[in-house]
Amino acid sequence: MNSLFSEVQVGRYTLSNRMVMAPMTRSRANDAGVPSDIVTTYYEQRASAGLIISEGVFPVALGKGYVRTPGIETDEQVAAWKKVAESVHARGGRIFMQLMHCGRVSHPSLIDGAQPQAPSAIKAAGQTYTATGLQDFVIPHALSIVEIAGVVEGYRQAARRAIEAGFDGVELHAASGYLPEQFLSSGSNQRDDEYGGSVENRVRFVLEVLAAIVEEVGGDRVGIKISPEMNFNDIVDANPQETYTYLVKHLRPFNLAYLHVALFGAEFDYHSALRPLFNGSYLIGSGLNKESAEALISGGKADAAVFGGAFLANPDLPERLRVGTELNAPDKNTFYAPGAEGYIDYPSLTQGA
Repeated sequence: MNSLFSEVQVGRYTLSNRMVMAPMTRSRANDAGVPSDIVTTYYEQRASAGLIISEGVFPVALGKGYVRTPGIETDEQVAAWKKVAESVHARGGRIFMQLMHCGRVSHPSLIDGAQPQAPSAIKAAGQTYTATGLQDFVIPHALSIVEIAGVVEGYRQAARRAIEAGFDGVELHAASGYLPEQFLSSGSNQRDDEYGGSVENRVRFVLEVLAAIVEEVGGDRVGIKISPEMNFNDIVDANPQETYTYLVKHLRPFNLAYLHVALFGAEFDYHSALRPLFNGSYLIGSGLNKESAEALISGGKADAAVFGGAFLANPDLPERLRVGTELNAPDKNTFYAPGAEGYIDYPSLTQGA
């Protein structure tokens, strides 16, 4: 049987183990969306993961949704990310960049006074983190057909820049109530054109983005993350089972590297429904520990297991799980703080926990 510590093929890459570091927003970029030097250290420390999926990176400036989050649109941003990729590769690791366009759950103060973009002009309930603290979401700008094509092109260029920066691939963030899921979900997408209404129309945007990214970098360097019924950022869909079954069925022609599925309290067994429909590696995340992850892998329910907080607080998580030692506990107070504390100062076993 396969185990967490066995090799696995994901797209064009053979990973050294089946422990994947989850994408986690950490807010250590500057106001221009350029990752700071400690970001390089942070990812280098965690390069023993079979695969690192980076924090969400905005593909275009209008996709930024939180203060101090990074982008991949400018030469300066690419140069900073190149240091990250080089440091991970120097330690034998693999890293994909998560492309995250926040859509309507942004704020004008984060995007030079512009209105956030969305499929429909429907304000989400809730707030986002800005330079002056939490701010209520606003009524977004409903994208025109021409503007949608521009957003798709932005994703294409972002994927190209990620590869230019040395990343091994990219992940399309289609969960957590961000722009792709805003198109997928009937509550946030009330368009009456070819991008709204039927499940076929609501899925169209995600498939067009994937087509552009795959054309640019190859399907075997592309993953997608979904989280059915997570309902984060005021996302509601009238029939999520239909939506996600239809979406995953239509991923097959892209020959993607992986499908990353994180579930949070959904009663329906999406894993059993979706995995047989997908022709790449299947990654499961959300609240796993060594025992539950091993059970998923050995039982053939997943090809790799995605760990979030455990990797955040334990830079050498694979070794800690291998030897069965105690794990560091993550400090929630420093998740999004701007400095090194709670970011690159979690001790490894060689430093003494």
